[in-house]
Amino acid sequence: MSNSGTGIAILGIYVADLAFRADRLPRIGETRLGSGFKLGPGGKGSNQAVAAARSGDSMPVSFITKLGRDAFADMGIGIWKADGIVTDFVVQSDTEATGAAFIFVSTETGDNAIIVSSGAAGTLSVADVDSAAPAIERSAVFVTQFEQPLEAALRGLEIARRAGVTTILNPAPAATVDDGFYRLCDYVTPNEAEASAITGLPVETIEQARVAGDDLLRRGAGVALITLGDKGALYHSGSESFHVPAFPVPKVVDTTGAGDAFNGGFAVALAEGQRPLEAVRFACATAALSVGKPGTAPAMPTRSEIEAFLNDHR
Repeated sequence: MSNSGTGIAILGIYVADLAFRADRLPRIGETRLGSGFKLGPGGKGSNQAVAAARSGDSMPVSFITKLGRDAFADMGIGIWKADGIVTDFVVQSDTEATGAAFIFVSTETGDNAIIVSSGAAGTLSVADVDSAAPAIERSAVFVTQFEQPLEAALRGLEIARRAGVTTILNPAPAATVDDGFYRLCDYVTPNEAEASAITGLPVETIEQARVAGDDLLRRGAGVALITLGDKGALYHSGSESFHVPAFPVPKVVDTTGAGDAFNGGFAVALAEGQRPLEAVRFACATAALSVGKPGTAPAMPTRSEIEAFLNDHR
């Protein structure tokens, strides 16, 4: 089902990313010298909003979240406004601080490990989401995740489904929810680890991803779109199943936010009416470009970069 809405509404958290680069994590009780530090905007919802805004060029993107009143909040609002993201439904709390995330990035592999404290965004309520209903109802695509309280995510999906808005659930971090959650989702987009945690099945190969995808379809999802890291992504529905290989990346600098880039790019492709194969390729290209730069939101590519990349990889 679809409505006549335009653009994208994203419900999720924003946190300030404190990213440290080193050859490995310190052991308990150990202090280790790092080789770099960067402070920037993060949180899955915020990253996906920036990815959508940049990959969608002039497409309207609304972000729904909750902040404190502090320097971290000022940083987030600044980058959203710079990217043209609508902030009408960003609530600021007088009692809770803006969230933050510790990110370790390996200088050896580019892989990451993350600890998130949601702060004010962890208090997002059903009432907050109800207040943002106009942004959801007027959109073509609604996206949410599992970082904010689950009841808030569920309410967002309910509002979108009632309005005929296409829904994307990025179930990250993985959580145990009633199957009613998935029945509200046109697309569910876990990575391998999340798909495995949700279904209880191994997801290490493409065929195993298809089996996990079948489980997600049985739970009510319209489409299981499982991201597979350097193996690409699997699009699996009741009528078709296909694998899109990952694009080659000359040098992986930082994989943090690659899944968010994928989800933001995929939401844009759906809002534009791209066919499934084209939409997944667009999302994979968005993710591939993001890992070639350090950081999360700052690494999200522009529409012109994505189009040039796709033209080079026809």
